[in-house]
Amino acid sequence: MLSQRTRYTIRALLHLADRHGEGPVQLAEIAQAQNIPPKFLTVMLSQMIREGLVASRRGREGGYWLAKPPQEISYGAIVRLTRGSLGLLPCASRFAHQTCDHCISEEKCRLHRVMLMVRDETARILDGLSLADPVPAETLAP
Repeated sequence: MLSQRTRYTIRALLHLADRHGEGPVQLAEIAQAQNIPPKFLTVMLSQMIREGLVASRRGREGGYWLAKPPQEISYGAIVRLTRGSLGLLPCASRFAHQTCDHCISEEKCRLHRVMLMVRDETARILDGLSLADPVPAETLAP
């Protein structure tokens, strides 16, 4: 399950993607439009600035904007930056692999193999979609 932090970050970046090329977007606008607590949004955008996805300028005419074009920012990259991994289990993480506590060996664990398949399919989808890509409503399940 995605954390609230990850969901807020994606929504904030989508807001910036929708306004890409229009100049700085003020924090209050993002917070109000996306229903994100302003203090939490400040922390999240600061992290995205450090990661090179967002830029900012202080002052009356300041605000935030994407540091890269929306088509260069994948959902997979955002999830990895905010969550650390696409794997649902520590043993299924590609970059932060850890052996699960109280488990049998990975070679014998069928759950491990299933979670690797889930991770790879999740990565295929999320890395293949950018902030610029429209998601047709008919592909969404209720």
